[in-house]
Amino acid sequence: MIRRLLATIEPYILMLLATVLLATVLPPRGVGVPIFDIAADTAIVALFFVHGAKLSRGALLAGARHWRLHAAILATSFVLFPLLGLAITASGLPAPDLATGLLFLTLLPSTVQSSIAFTAIARGNVAAAVCSASLSNLLGIVITPALAALLLPGTGGVDLSFDSVRAIVLQLLVPFAAGHLLRPWIGDWIAARKRLVTTLDRGSILLVVYTAFGAAVTQGLWSQVGALELAELVGWCALMLTLVLVLTGLIARAMKLAPEDAVVMRFCGSKKSLATGVPMAGVLFPPAQVGVVLLPLMVFHQLQLIACAFLARRLADAVEAEPEPAMPRAVTSG
Repeated sequence: MIRRLLATIEPYILMLLATVLLATVLPPRGVGVPIFDIAADTAIVALFFVHGAKLSRGALLAGARHWRLHAAILATSFVLFPLLGLAITASGLPAPDLATGLLFLTLLPSTVQSSIAFTAIARGNVAAAVCSASLSNLLGIVITPALAALLLPGTGGVDLSFDSVRAIVLQLLVPFAAGHLLRPWIGDWIAARKRLVTTLDRGSILLVVYTAFGAAVTQGLWSQVGALELAELVGWCALMLTLVLVLTGLIARAMKLAPEDAVVMRFCGSKKSLATGVPMAGVLFPPAQVGVVLLPLMVFHQLQLIACAFLARRLADAVEAEPEPAMPRAVTSG
């Protein structure tokens, strides 16, 4: 079962790696640069429009009663993660831009699609996962830039200007809201075309990654990041993911969450969204810096998919292995 699950994830990971390789060997140049920029912006707008249209109000209302769970997940995403990021970057990464990228990824909201998918596999509370992941992404459009302006300037990061705020609102929030408002008319059509939505979801990310990395390569990305720096980055990302997975489990136990809600805490609380991070980095950072900043997010994204695939299957097997409750014996009267 684990092999089957990983087989569905591995092609996308390979496509991400192939995209980085393509951007390294054949980055957009000349007249191709503005063409790819426009295509990437259009794809992200379409992606967030579709995510808004997919958002079920019924599922949100069903999951909204778990407010303690949602508050804990938001605190993990926007408080615990940034604290870990600050602690790790304070230890000193070799490349300052990698440190900025590592801290930037800790400020991002949770994923939506994979969080819900892994929660379902692990027999968790899917309605609560939909609510929590969607809320994290919606609030993240505001919280992430604010945290970036607060925490990143000292590490060579961003200056949150009116233009960057407007770009985030127009590229992410407006299409998301428009899609959700149009859900009564287009929601069923989109729900019936899961393959098209998946293609748009992954294709738009690949396109934006190619555009961002291509711009970084032309500015000398791989002369700034060597094999040693890359290996160290993988180690830091793996350490941070391990710590968060352990801590979310401990938090769920301390809160005495029901097992199905503890699953939501683990998966929604431990993830970071590539779909939100890529376009936001393009708005908040200069083109020459975007590729380096996104490198930690891409590494963490792939590690979280692999780790959560194993964890989800393990939790599901544990649920299936639980014995059925014994039926009370009938009492017969003599």
